[in-house]
Amino acid sequence: MAERTVRSPLPGTFFRRPSPEAEPFVKEGDAVATGDVIGLVEVMKTYYELKADQDGIADRFLIEDAAPVDAGDDVLALRDA
Repeated sequence: MAERTVRSPLPGTFFRRPSPEAEPFVKEGDAVATGDVIGLVEVMKTYYELKADQDGIADRFLIEDAAPVDAGDDVLALRDA
């Protein structure tokens, strides 16, 4: 079975937290529902919410916090609940 992932719709910088001192939106092992914010993508000083497009359990992040991301890159691997 192919791995289920959440992909970035935009190129930019991926952030797992709303601010440096805040907790991550999602941690590995958390349940994720369609529409949940899993991170932010910053493009030219504008932040866009990256939302899950399917339900599952956050297995692992495939992009490091504050790392560059391209449109279509897999950001979060999901497993079945």
